[in-house]
Parts: sequence; structure tokens; C-alpha cells
Amino acid sequence: MSKTLLIVESPAKAKTIGRYLGKDYRIEASVGHVRDLPSRTIGVNVRNDYKPQYVMMAGKEKVIRELRSAAESADRVLLATDPDREGEAIAFHLAHLLKLDPKDDLRVTFNEITNKAVNEGVMQPRPINLDLVDAQQSRRILDRLVGYELSPLLWKKVKKGLSAGRVQSVTTRLIVMREREIEAFVPEEYWLIHAHLKKDKDDKVFRARYHGRIESGKVKKFVPANKEEADGVLAAVKDQPFTVRQVKKRVAKRQPWAPYTTSTLQQDASRMLGFTSGRTMRIAQQLYEGVTLPGVGQTALVTYIRTDSVRVSPDAIQEARSQIVTMYGDKYISAKPRMYRNKNQAQDAHEAIRPTHFDLPPSAVEGKLTKEQARLYKLIWDRFLASQMAAAEFDRVDVEVEANAQIFRAKGERLRFAGFMALWTTEPKDDDDQQLPELEDGETLDLKKLEPEQKFTQPPPRYTEASLIKTMEEYGIGRPSTYAPTIMTIQDRQYVERLPGRTLKPTELGVLVTTLLEENFDTIVDPEFTAEMEHRIDTVETGENDWVKIVDEFYKPFHKMIVKADKAVEKIEMPVIEVGRKCPKCETGDLLIKDGRYGKFIACSRYPECDHSEPIVEKAGVDCPLCGSDVIIKTARKRRRKFFVCDQAGKDPKCPFISWDKPVPGETCQTCGTYMVEKRYGKKTYKRCGNKDCETNKKTTKKAVKKDEADEKDA
Repeated sequence: MSKTLLIVESPAKAKTIGRYLGKDYRIEASVGHVRDLPSRTIGVNVRNDYKPQYVMMAGKEKVIRELRSAAESADRVLLATDPDREGEAIAFHLAHLLKLDPKDDLRVTFNEITNKAVNEGVMQPRPINLDLVDAQQSRRILDRLVGYELSPLLWKKVKKGLSAGRVQSVTTRLIVMREREIEAFVPEEYWLIHAHLKKDKDDKVFRARYHGRIESGKVKKFVPANKEEADGVLAAVKDQPFTVRQVKKRVAKRQPWAPYTTSTLQQDASRMLGFTSGRTMRIAQQLYEGVTLPGVGQTALVTYIRTDSVRVSPDAIQEARSQIVTMYGDKYISAKPRMYRNKNQAQDAHEAIRPTHFDLPPSAVEGKLTKEQARLYKLIWDRFLASQMAAAEFDRVDVEVEANAQIFRAKGERLRFAGFMALWTTEPKDDDDQQLPELEDGETLDLKKLEPEQKFTQPPPRYTEASLIKTMEEYGIGRPSTYAPTIMTIQDRQYVERLPGRTLKPTELGVLVTTLLEENFDTIVDPEFTAEMEHRIDTVETGENDWVKIVDEFYKPFHKMIVKADKAVEKIEMPVIEVGRKCPKCETGDLLIKDGRYGKFIACSRYPECDHSEPIVEKAGVDCPLCGSDVIIKTARKRRRKFFVCDQAGKDPKCPFISWDKPVPGETCQTCGTYMVEKRYGKKTYKRCGNKDCETNKKTTKKAVKKDEADEKDA
């Protein structure tokens, strides 16, 4: 009997696909890439058309041996790696190692792993797309040339262990530029004035904000810049009647968002679930490759998760619309199927991220997935279904109130028809929206009080992972597969640190390296130049450009900059921060603060003669609830997450206190007597018992329970 060998990337994906193909197929996994440029040398011949020197990746000998054996005993080999540039390149390298002709019909792709998609895919094999392979190869070679020539320069001029990259360096610069804006920001004073008004005794008080004044018959906006100007407005309206000048009523519609791309999924998972981009992609990959469902087996729940496309297949749209009718009724679907447009043609390779099995709603699989899988799956499911729902409708009221030619404005909004918001209710609300009474032009209102408030303009906020990814996408820096690893890399290299509240701040090292690159390699850290290079790589994918030409046009001027900087840049001495103590081991060296792989630490100035080191102790400012000693803050190496521990933890007698949450001084649980801790959920904080088995913790909200379970998994 003939046998077809089908090779995918991951074992989980192999199990899922194995459900849909019969006994005539043998499914094996390459476990990712199998060949790459060598790790210890540049591996690119810059004198011979940038010919790459690929080698088998370390640790892949057994995998390749087993794949070769399986290929020899098969009548046909199909390569079903992921449907993107990386997947095409992996297929190309597998063909080379298995001695297959890439021009033969051996490449198959599945945008979703379902019975229909898999069986249709294996019936439509094609040759390997060498343009896609060249696009991946050109990006890999560009990154290798930058990294292998620029990083040694940083070692020589700054310190050992530093790295630079074509995408990571410009991403770091975005964060540095934002920090410079914040530092240079000069706050400006302004005043808000609110009039608290009432229609009559029975009506609720509403607020109208001061907008400006009438000059020459027209309303001119005016913002008081100081107390004197605010007092002038207050004096002008004192003892004056407040009259409704104008009421505007209209029906406003709010349209649903497009289904998720990689970027928008990472942004919402950060904003709404508190996931890092790396965590989001790890969980999404599991949902794409397949999870084990009791009674069903290995099942993929979402389509391919690395995409910048918002296109959706007609079949999926009809499935979604049928679900909406079943769940909510006919009036909740849009009048006609919604078709979303991509920004450019290069983004149309894949569908948007969506569910693959519409008979498996989140409620049906919630108990069969991990908590984080269930939360992300529900996010993808809700966003996709909402994208095909009717618009939400609101009754909007805009009111102008006049007092002695001074104008105050109020606005109100009342939900008229929920539409997609019956499912998708995560959009932020406008703080100025309120419920207004029925008002008519010329009506006199009762002023309850005037409330002046001094304010100051705020600097631009630091980036979060979500806002950084959005900016990278807007500039065109990187691609869906690079956002998460780039952000993780710049944190691992200690160019950027993640602060409480999920904001990103450049370290002193990050600023120093960025400044050096700006002064000597302006194009490397220029967002527009980096975006243009991404566009040029896209033209290789479409067959419009030759990859060797693109690499050559980049490398020659870049190499000249390297040679020039090597001669011109002086050695930068990293600032030495002294602790103010002598080394307790050698008693002659001074203790200094140094940067290490896992952050700052204290070490002897006589290293390597003296190898004494100790951690930097960051006090939490509270006493240990168990022994009364100091509580200190430490950082978990794996997830770079802060936790709290007693400073007597490693001493004798040992104190067992350790917690992800900061203890609340002097407060104990009224139910069990255990200390209280401060929990954070999103931007909100609340107190709860530090004993997870306490009855009070079993009565927390569903959201809090999910957060606690996620914390326990992290621990």
C-alpha cells in the first residue's frame, strides 16, 4: 500500500492533522527550523553575492535522521510547514536535507487545521515558492550582517555582551525617544470649570463644562490658562441665569472592529487580559496547532496566528452570521456581510485570526482548556463574531448652556440598540457622557454650584507593549512574527525595563547604546529607513526585486559606516556606581553596582581576582506580616515579574513569607486572621486575604478568580 509522508513543524500540529488523514498518511514533525546560518561565524560570503553557508542546527541530528528514514520508505513526501515566509524556508531546507526537488509538487499549506482544510490542502500540492524563500533569506542575511558587524563594535567601544539588530535597535530608539519627550516636557497650567445644573427639583444634577464665550455672534473656544482667567469666568457668570441655548439630538452609530490580526490581538490581550506579547503568541500557537479535547481528540481552535490581514473566507462569514442569528436573532446581524480591507496587497496572504470550529463556542470548551487558553480563545471568538454584527445605535444629545455670553457644553448618550455591543463591550467610555434630562431651547436651569479645577498638561505616556506594537505596525517596523521576540529581546538585553503598570522605560545602557547608534549609524535606528527595508523585502516576496541587489545596496554603505565608526568612536567608559562599602570577602576592593544577565547586582571592583557578588536589596517599605522583619522585592528570572519575600528567608531562623502581592501593613482578615495583601487587576487595586484557602477568597469575582489562577500558574 502506498504511503505519504507529511511533515509539519510541531508535534502538536502533527497530532491534530493526524485526526483528519487516513492510514495512508504518516505525519512527522521537524520541530521548527532544521538549518540555519552558523552560530559562531557570520556565515555569509559578502564577496560572492552574499551566499549563505547553512548548517544543520545543533540538536536536530536525531530528528533529521528519523525524517530521512521515513522519507526513504514513503512513496511521496509532502511538506506542510506553516503558511508564511518562515514556513516556506523550513520547507526549502527540509527539501534540501531529504534530497527532494523544490520544483516538484510537494508543498501544501493549511490556513486552518480542520478536516475540510487539511484534506483540500493535501489534494493541491505545489512547488516551493522560491520568492518567499528568498524574502526570508534576505531578511535573515540582513539581520546577520547587522548583528555580526555592529555587535562587536559595541563590545569594543562600550562593553562585552551587548548586541544590536536591524529591528531591535530601532524599537529601542522609539522607547528612548519617548523618554526624551517625557523628560523635556514642560507642563502648562489650565483650568476646567464645571457648572452643576438641574432642570427642576425632581431631576438629577448634570455637569456642563465651560467651553468659551460668544464674540461677534459666534462661539469662540477659550481655556483659562491661570486662576485669574478662571476667576474672570466665574465673575462673569455670577448671579446670571443659565439658559439652554441649543439642543442637538441625533442617532449615532458605532461600527464593530475588524477581526484580529497578530498586532491587534497582541494589543488587546495586553490591554484586556494583561498578557505580554510573548505570552499571547505562545497561547495562540497552542490554539492554532491543537489542544486535546475530551471525547474529541486533538483539535485546532483558531486559524493561523501570524497575519496582518483582515480578510475572511466567505464560508467563515456565513458560519459567523448563522451563529449570531442563533444567539441573538436576525436583527443583530449586519444588513449584508461585512468585508474588511487590508492596507496593502502584501498583507493578504492569510485570513484574519478567527475560530475554526463554530460548533465549539467558548462556553463549550472553557473547562477543557487552561485558563489562559480559554480567555484568549474567548477574546478571538467574541471579536470575530462581533465583526459581523449590526452597528450599535445611540441617542446622542449635545447641549449648549449660556450664562452672560459664556458657553458651557454637556453631552449625553443613551444606548438605543446594542448591536455588536451585546457581545463586545470592551470599548472605553467617554467620562463626559451622562444621562441628561429632556431639555428645550430657551429653558432656564437651576445652578447648584460652579466647580473650578486647576489642571496641568501631561507628558506623553510611556509605551506599553500594546502601544509599542501599534507604533511598530504604523511605522511598518518588523512583521507579525517579529513583534513579540523583538520586545522580549530588548528587555533581555537590558536596554529596556518593564515597570509596574506594564510601561516600558529605557535603561541607562539602552540610552547610551541608542545615542551611539544615532551619532554613527543614523539609518539603522531610523524608523522610516527600517520600514522602507521591510517594504523592499516584500517586493522580493512578490518577485519584483532580486534579494542579492537589496542586500548589496544596504550592506556596502553600512560596512563603510562600521569602518568609519571603528576609527572615530572613542571607548565609552560606563559610569561606575559605588555602593560605599568595602568588599566583605577580600576587604580591599570597593563594592560596585554592575549590570548582569538578570539585572543589576553588587560585585567587587577587584573582579576577577575577587569573585564576591550579592544581590541589590530593594525594600518594599512594609514589615513582614509573619516575623516583623523587612519585606524586600525580588524579580522572577523566568517571567521578569516582581514578587515579595521576607529578608530573613535565607537566614536562620528562616521566615517562610513569600507572595506575588504586597502585604498591607497592620491589616488582618476578619474571617481567618491571616495578613491582607494588595491585589492588582488591570489598573485597579483591591485588598484580599493572603490565605488562598480562606472563605473570602472563594467569594471573589469571577475576574479576580481568573487572575488568581493565572498568578498561580506563573508561580
